[in-house]
Amino acid sequence: MKLSDAIFDLCRANSLWPLTFGLSCCAIEMMCCGMARFDMARYGAEVFRPSPRQSDLMIVAGTVNRKMAPALVTLYEQMPAPRYVIAMGNCAVAGGPFAVEANYDVVLGVDKLIPVDVYIPGCPPRPEALIEGILQLQEKMTGKRFPFPQNKMPEGA
Repeated sequence: MKLSDAIFDLCRANSLWPLTFGLSCCAIEMMCCGMARFDMARYGAEVFRPSPRQSDLMIVAGTVNRKMAPALVTLYEQMPAPRYVIAMGNCAVAGGPFAVEANYDVVLGVDKLIPVDVYIPGCPPRPEALIEGILQLQEKMTGKRFPFPQNKMPEGA
């Protein structure tokens, strides 16, 4: 069973289907990762799914308000297990610049609502940071770093 579990973990890590869930400016950087320049498909997270029942990764990109919190929890509960969450941007991680006493409506971190696997700080974080977060999630799932570095020069070149 150990070999089959390792094979399933490898397949699961290299075929992540993220949920389309962008809330504010971080969503623009998340969309950039799907374009040709950054191309998340190289790392196994290719298709942004419109339905939570078809996805296993939720990337919370942006500010979560108390009005949006029940919808976020509902979408998370509708995702099939095993499910993973990436908090992208300072607003999703800890409330960002809105974490002041006067802003009573901003949730100070999405981890107050749902469990988070990987945190990506930045305001907004670059697309490379999201790709690094996906690689960290894959490493958390399998115990190994996939894929191998793609920009490594061959020896002797």
